[in-house]
Amino acid sequence: MLYGLKIAARYLTASKAQTALLVVGVAVGVFIFIFMSALIGGLAEFILSRTAGDISHVTIEAEATDPALLMAPPGRVLLVQEPSTNTPQLREAISYAPLIEALPEVKAVSPQITGAGFLRRGTQVAQVSIIGLEPGRESAISDLEGYLVEGEVRLRSGAVLLGKSLVDDMGLALGQTISLESTDGIKAALTLTGIYQIGTGGGPDRRMAYVSLATARTLFEMPQGVSRIEIKLFDLYAADAVALRVEGLTGLDAKSWTEDGAQLLEALNAQAQTGYFLKTFAMITIIIGVASALLLSTYRRRPEIGIMRAMGASRLFVVGVFVTQGALIGVMGGLLGAGIGYLALLPFPTRDAFRSGTLPMDITQGSYGLAIVLTVLGAIAASILPARAAARVDPVTAIGQ
Repeated sequence: MLYGLKIAARYLTASKAQTALLVVGVAVGVFIFIFMSALIGGLAEFILSRTAGDISHVTIEAEATDPALLMAPPGRVLLVQEPSTNTPQLREAISYAPLIEALPEVKAVSPQITGAGFLRRGTQVAQVSIIGLEPGRESAISDLEGYLVEGEVRLRSGAVLLGKSLVDDMGLALGQTISLESTDGIKAALTLTGIYQIGTGGGPDRRMAYVSLATARTLFEMPQGVSRIEIKLFDLYAADAVALRVEGLTGLDAKSWTEDGAQLLEALNAQAQTGYFLKTFAMITIIIGVASALLLSTYRRRPEIGIMRAMGASRLFVVGVFVTQGALIGVMGGLLGAGIGYLALLPFPTRDAFRSGTLPMDITQGSYGLAIVLTVLGAIAASILPARAAARVDPVTAIGQ
C-alpha cells in the first residue's frame, strides 16, 4: 500500500502544472460549496432573526368569552348580556411560569398584560396597544434593549417606553409626562423614559406602548393573573414539541409560532433546497474534473501501467494507485478550498452583527469539514472509472505502444 502511495505521488509530481491546475479547480468547487453554505445559512438566520427572532415561539393566551346564544320563544322577551369589555385573563397561569422556565428548551418566559388604549398629549390622541412587562424581562422576547435609541429600557412603575415614530408624530421628548388611558376608561400619568426604533420605523414604532406589569394591572383593573405568557426557545424549530409539553404541564392551550408562520417555513425550506442544488452542482463539477484528468493520465501512462502489470502488479494494485491519486487530489483541493473559503468569509460580520443592506454571510455555517469529506469521497468516486480502465490494460499491448 505504501508503495502504491509513492507511485500515486510520483504521478502527481511528474506533471506539476497539470496537477496544480487540477487541485485549483477542485479548490474552486470547494470554495463555491462553502460560500453557498455560508450564504444560504446566513440568509436563513437573518430572515429568522428579523421575523421569528423577535416574536414569541410559544404563546399561552387568554381567550375572550362571549355570552351564550339564546333562542327566545314566540311572544317572550329575553335579557341579552352585553359582551364583556374586560381584558381576558389567565388567573392562575402566572404560577406556571417557573415550571415552564425550568424546561431545558426554554430560553425565557415573559408574563404580560395586554390591551388597547389611547395616548394623549394635549389635544393629540393616538391609539396604541398597551403591553405590560415584568421589570427585568423587557427584552426576554423582543430585543427592546437592542432597539433602544434613547433613554433606558427598564420599566419601573410610572414609566412608559414608546417607538420613535410615535414620539416624533406627537412631538414628545424624553422625560416628558403623558397620559395613557385604557379602553376601560382608567387613566395614568406616565413618564417617557425610553424610545426604541425597530427597522425603519414601521407599525410597531407607532402602535406599541410598553409599561410595567404593575402599571398595566392598574390600567386594566387586573389585580391578579395575566393576559398571556410568551415563551422564547433556544431552538425555535422545537416550538411544536415544546407547545405540547407546555399543554401537558399546565393544562392550558399553548400555540406554536409555526401555526401562523407556515409560509415562512415553506420559504426557508425552498431556500434550503436551492442551496442543496447549487452545492450538488459544485460537487458534480469536481467529480467531472477529477475523472477527466485521471482518464487522460491513464491514457498517457499506458506503457508504465503495462510494465507494472508485466512485473507482477495485480489489477487491484493498479486500481489502488489511481484511487489513491484521486484521494490525494481531493485532500489537497479540499484543504486549499476550505482555507480560501474561511479567509474569504472572515471580513463579513458575525450573525449577531447582521444589519440591513449587508450580505448576511455566516462563517460558522460554511460546512468546512463536510466540504472536505465530500470532496475526497467525490474524488475517489471519480477515480474509480479511470482506475478500472487502467487495470484492464493488456501488458503486452501497452508495452508495445
